[in-house]
Amino acid sequence: MTVKNDNFTAPITERIPWAKVSESSDIPLKLDYFDGSMFEAIENVAKKYPNAIAFDFMGRSTTYRKMVENIEKCAKALRTIGVRENDCVTIAMPNCPQAIYMFYAVNLVGGIANMIHPLSAEKEIEHYINASNSVTAVTLDQFYHKFENIRANTSVVNIIIASIRDELSRPIKAGYMLTEGRKIEKIPKDAPVIRWEQFMKISNSCFYNYRKPRKGSDPAVMLYSGGTTGTTKGIVLSNSNFNNLGQQIVATNPMYRPGDKMLAAMPLFHGFGLGVCVHSILSQAGRVILLPRFTPKSYAKAILKNKCNFIAGVPTLFEALLRIPQMEGKDLSYLKGCFSGGDSLSIELKKKLDKFLYDHNATIQVREGYGTTETVTACCLTPPTMYKEGSIGIPFPDTYMKIVEPDTDNEVPYYTEGEILISGPTNMQYYWENPEETAMTLRKSETDGLTWVHTGDLGYMDDEGFIYFKGRSKRMIISSGYNIYPAQLENIIDAHDDVLMSCVIGVPDPYKMQKVKAFVALKPGIEASEEEKKKLLDHCRLHLAKYEMPYDIEFRESMPKTLVGKVAYRVLEEEELMKIKQEENEKGSD
Repeated sequence: MTVKNDNFTAPITERIPWAKVSESSDIPLKLDYFDGSMFEAIENVAKKYPNAIAFDFMGRSTTYRKMVENIEKCAKALRTIGVRENDCVTIAMPNCPQAIYMFYAVNLVGGIANMIHPLSAEKEIEHYINASNSVTAVTLDQFYHKFENIRANTSVVNIIIASIRDELSRPIKAGYMLTEGRKIEKIPKDAPVIRWEQFMKISNSCFYNYRKPRKGSDPAVMLYSGGTTGTTKGIVLSNSNFNNLGQQIVATNPMYRPGDKMLAAMPLFHGFGLGVCVHSILSQAGRVILLPRFTPKSYAKAILKNKCNFIAGVPTLFEALLRIPQMEGKDLSYLKGCFSGGDSLSIELKKKLDKFLYDHNATIQVREGYGTTETVTACCLTPPTMYKEGSIGIPFPDTYMKIVEPDTDNEVPYYTEGEILISGPTNMQYYWENPEETAMTLRKSETDGLTWVHTGDLGYMDDEGFIYFKGRSKRMIISSGYNIYPAQLENIIDAHDDVLMSCVIGVPDPYKMQKVKAFVALKPGIEASEEEKKKLLDHCRLHLAKYEMPYDIEFRESMPKTLVGKVAYRVLEEEELMKIKQEENEKGSD
């Protein structure tokens, strides 16, 4: 790699960090990408390995042949109920077989899969459905009532209801119905929905014209993120975005072989879960272990029971894994890869994880990655043999990253902090119905002619092309790997009749990394009380997902302000840090 000036970064075309990695491995520098649909990518695998296991779900295995058959049935049914090319279908599902079938079936009929969190609040679900103009929605029986409550406010024609029990083997189904199944509120027999079994039978009414040819560049998936402003936007991603990611994931993991098992605990509405853990593996002939609802305990159990070759998670999950008694003395020599993403992995936690892996006979270390939903998910990864302390790795093959002065195209010298920009084959297409935000995030450089995603994240690059993440320039809270946008929460709290002003911050938490706290100034005449706090929390529950909920609301007569009159949220953050330190000192003195 040539560096023309010791003080500045080399030209983009000369910065190919994998060149050095490739000297001691078989990682290719350039990849030959498949230019077809996501469904075609897995259909090609099914033709080659029809009897190979595609995924496992709670003790039941499904082959590639059977998976494709069910996807085609699902696609025929979608076509029969009126889903057409470029229609959006909202999928609010955990990691389960019906979600897999529906995701690829929407792709097969030429639609766009609108992936949302099934635990979203009613008002959030209403927003996502209306924002995407979805004509059809699919969810689980346990979430039916939320969808029914907002249905009249949307343009949805059909709601398809699936159930976890329908995909369980007989002995496991009996146990499920005695435990989890008993907690699910019954759906009225005359409810205006299509049950999954009935939905799949509808496929018998469709005989042709359900497959719509799609190119790699056609829009295929919508995921949600706050972008550079912290306001939730739909990110439109293409078939190629996902297919290219799959080839990059395998290319940067030369130890990967067809049939290797990936534990899919990260959710499907997140680029990490959908892109890395599911589509990258299925499109590359792997075997996915679907975990519908995970806890550290169920995560550990799934690893041990299935002897997973690859595992991925957020730092909080791995931190909890270290404390699980079931892992004590267990052999993890079958692990080929352990990946951390979604939040910064501290140097100390990495050391603990690496020791944990070594003590359990694994021959690998945890590898940290970085990415944004605007690039599906990871686009930068620590190489298998070249770790640098504090680094998030190097860009994937065919992906470039550069560090610039924030909100410009002016590159800064090596080791100088600036905004992280990304250009590569997984860059998003656009923000849904938001050309202004698209223009702010996707910008073509006059210097190198490439189109770059302006991430709003801060970091620096060393003279070997390794990236170091330093923080986020946009306001965002990351709790257990979920992105939470304070401005969005403040809008919801401020909408309450009793509230004059609010401010939401992230408070350090040993397990979640951060938890949400709200500060509220009430309108004159409204008294601060526990009853008032309960009223505001109930208001939040109606509009927010569980992971977004404030753990506490603190009332203030007024908010600290900046010189220009804005709420000084950093002052509140500093006050909370001081409280935490004071409490720790008091505990220490005891």
